[in-house]
Amino acid sequence: MTADRQMPEPRQMPQPQRTPTSVADAPKGNWVDTLAPAASRPFLRLSRADRPIGTWLLLIPCFWGLALAVAADPAGYRLWDLWIAVGSTVGAFLMRGAGCTWNDITDRDIDGAVARTRSRPIPSGQVTVKRALVWMTVQVALAALILLTFNPATIALGVASLGLVAIYPFAKRFTWWPQVFLGLAFNWGALVAWTAHSGTLSGAPVILWLSGIAWTLFYDTIYAHQDKEDDALIGVKSTARLFGDAHSGLWLRGFLVLTVLLMTGAVLAALMPTDPGVAKLLLALAGVWAFGWHLAWQSGRLDTTDPQNCLWLFRSNRDAGLVPALFFAGAALL
Repeated sequence: MTADRQMPEPRQMPQPQRTPTSVADAPKGNWVDTLAPAASRPFLRLSRADRPIGTWLLLIPCFWGLALAVAADPAGYRLWDLWIAVGSTVGAFLMRGAGCTWNDITDRDIDGAVARTRSRPIPSGQVTVKRALVWMTVQVALAALILLTFNPATIALGVASLGLVAIYPFAKRFTWWPQVFLGLAFNWGALVAWTAHSGTLSGAPVILWLSGIAWTLFYDTIYAHQDKEDDALIGVKSTARLFGDAHSGLWLRGFLVLTVLLMTGAVLAALMPTDPGVAKLLLALAGVWAFGWHLAWQSGRLDTTDPQNCLWLFRSNRDAGLVPALFFAGAALL
């Protein structure tokens, strides 16, 4: 062998692509990543079980509707209301999971192009589309079993919500206001829980539902500011892009005022026909005003250029939404 002849470079074996061990925007150390069996984790991530805020935002309007229905009922609480609360909680978890699974199936190409979402189970290769469809069907079927325990009017409302769930993932492709479609679906529980208690649907829960839609416009515009740069590159529409950094604050204050006015109207429509007494009425309205103050606090601290700030404030809406639920429940005791 001559001195200037070099030994051939060792052949590099291709390295297998690593599957993400968690989703990028999930809270660190969440129970799915740390406690759930390994085989179940991709499916639980698909259902966003590692990020419970969405379940809370779907469940809270159910609590509003139930508590306000009880407050408007001269008979007050019944034992059946406990099952309405439990059924709504389990149902919200299942339907939020099914909705997120459907969203990820329809958005798999979009999610793969966005930094925050490319680690989700389908674009990262953890779950196939076929298995995701099966998982979605299982969740819907389990939710249906709970729904069938309620009265016929409630069952009809629950079935009707499926259309809104199916449409929402496509909204950002054809409108700048996809948050409206999210609000229509996410606050449907106010109608369902009211009807589960009362047996009929009336004007008060409809106004409460509209209040929830305005609230969703508030919090999901904040959420959408995290992705507005990627959304602009791939052509996805949102209110965050529509309003921009310059005008989002003004729009959010408008949504805040609309939320409070509509919820006030719902309380008055529910309680005034029952001659509730001053204490009950003021306690329920105090919950609405405290809710409004929490939204104002969020608005004052929002930095639309900071994704972490947007995510932090978005998640704080769990606490914001629980405020009127607790006040309505207290009013129902009077």
